[in-house]
Amino acid sequence: MSFDVTTFPQQLSHDAYRYFGAHLVEGGVVFRVYAPSAAKVSLAGAFNGWNYYQDWMHRINDAGVYELFVAGIGEWTVYKFGIFDHQGAYVEKSDPYGFYHELAPGYASKVVDINRYQFNDDAWMTQRTTNMDKPMHIYEVHLGSWVHDGIDTYESLAYKLVDYLQFMQYTHVELMPITEHPFLGSWGYQVTGFFAVTERYGSLDQFKKFVDVLHQHGYGVILDIVPVHFVKDAHGLRQFDGSALYENVDESEWGTLYFDYSRVANQTFFLSSVAYWIEMCHIDGLRMDAVSHLIYYQGNRDHGVNEPGIHFLKTMNACLKANYPTVMLIAEDSSDYGKVTHPVAEGGLGFDYKWDLGWMNDTLRYYMLDPVYKKDHHHAITFSMAYFYSERFLMPLSHDEVVHGKKTIVDKMWGDYDQKFALAKNLYMYMLTHPGKKLNFMGNELAHFREWDEEKPLDWFLLDYSRHDAFRRYMRDLNHVYTHHDALYEKDYTLDGFKWIEVDNSDLSIFSYYRAGTTSTIIVVLNMTPNAYETYDVGVPEAGVYRELINSEKAIYEGCDMTNYTTLSSSTEPLHQLDYRIRTRIAPFGSMMFIKES
Repeated sequence: MSFDVTTFPQQLSHDAYRYFGAHLVEGGVVFRVYAPSAAKVSLAGAFNGWNYYQDWMHRINDAGVYELFVAGIGEWTVYKFGIFDHQGAYVEKSDPYGFYHELAPGYASKVVDINRYQFNDDAWMTQRTTNMDKPMHIYEVHLGSWVHDGIDTYESLAYKLVDYLQFMQYTHVELMPITEHPFLGSWGYQVTGFFAVTERYGSLDQFKKFVDVLHQHGYGVILDIVPVHFVKDAHGLRQFDGSALYENVDESEWGTLYFDYSRVANQTFFLSSVAYWIEMCHIDGLRMDAVSHLIYYQGNRDHGVNEPGIHFLKTMNACLKANYPTVMLIAEDSSDYGKVTHPVAEGGLGFDYKWDLGWMNDTLRYYMLDPVYKKDHHHAITFSMAYFYSERFLMPLSHDEVVHGKKTIVDKMWGDYDQKFALAKNLYMYMLTHPGKKLNFMGNELAHFREWDEEKPLDWFLLDYSRHDAFRRYMRDLNHVYTHHDALYEKDYTLDGFKWIEVDNSDLSIFSYYRAGTTSTIIVVLNMTPNAYETYDVGVPEAGVYRELINSEKAIYEGCDMTNYTTLSSSTEPLHQLDYRIRTRIAPFGSMMFIKES
């Protein structure tokens, strides 16, 4: 699938970025662009006084590829294409394959050396996997609003993030889109530069340094990318050569334009963009936004199956897996379309993971309920395991859940101030012990009460308050337990990794289950009401002495301190279809894990 201009655009390629765009060569720069419907194409920049009638590009084939070598210019040269119609009028366009662009309101492209940076992450790259049997708790970050001191760059943020990831014991970071976008309020999802890192936080080399630093410290980097649509800005892909070269006729729900993936050239464009981030920037995973819009027209099942979109997903994912087998492909898909995480060869779409948005919605609705009514919604907790093994699901509490009047995670919880914190701790115990990999948006760990604002940093001052500081300590300790016990991650996607203990006690709204790994088995108990129990028996699969591994109501987490502070010896009385039982204490809204001592 390597690019060959003689077979373009009919032949799919994953590395067209090596040909198109602006490339430094001996003595100058060579520029190439695809504009089949243009009458003429020119190149303009400071090097010719922005004269669109001086440097005409050469149409080198019938397909509509244009090329021009300009001598005596080099890196950081600023340029635009002039796309002329048959009446002699022209529009100024950014380079679709441009590797760096001016920040809005500017839109010129810039020549950069994409090959200069030398990574020092061989140790990471050689042992990288898709983490099926490893812990993965992803910290989702918007770089512009995580912290802010006015001088943050990719490089400086890398070191700050490494320190924080180490402290909190997350395993990966997922960056909200960092491809160039004109409008900050789009959060990066309305893209103009699919091959360009945004200038907001520094240069391409600084971004590569960001990835390199995280890799050297043992952290994976996942990019949020947008395969479905692009902005309508006149300098972008819209009507690029005077025709609908990149777009189809339908406008999206976001007021943007859908890619037309019935064209092989557009498949090559986006596939090459993805491969660029993997190959040139050492990205470890790609979270693909709004996949349901590639499965169904406009994301609506009633509008029918989007055959070109599905074909493209399968083609892209098969190519990526063939060339980059250890890179994670993650679908943000709100549909119930089947086999999203099954291999393409088996009729699937070829993703490694799919966000479980059903789990997220059911779970948050349940935790918002008055406990009096929880018994009538018991299935909101039990239902996820009825379908869980149909895909490889990832459990997300993302940026989408803390904006637009939805309230933040802690503020969604039922009850008064104290009860909200107790329930939020319970929720995270449930999340971290449920099968599947995890994702949390920045600020969730602080018990943030203000909804996220892309123009403001997180409210780090909350840590001056003991309740918030204790909550973050709880999240850190929970992450430590998660990453250090194989029961909680090794068998996420095999049937022997999870078993309900007590699943049908809707009257008391108590749930228990166990997770099993090669070296550990962990018992989980969740109390969803404010009722306390001095004695509550729980079935266990093995005889022995059990100790409490973590309890959300410990005093150090500003809980009521109703815990199991002594070890618990099992008795031989069967319970919950298990041969043994232990007698526990359960706090109001308490959640706890137990492990058998060796």
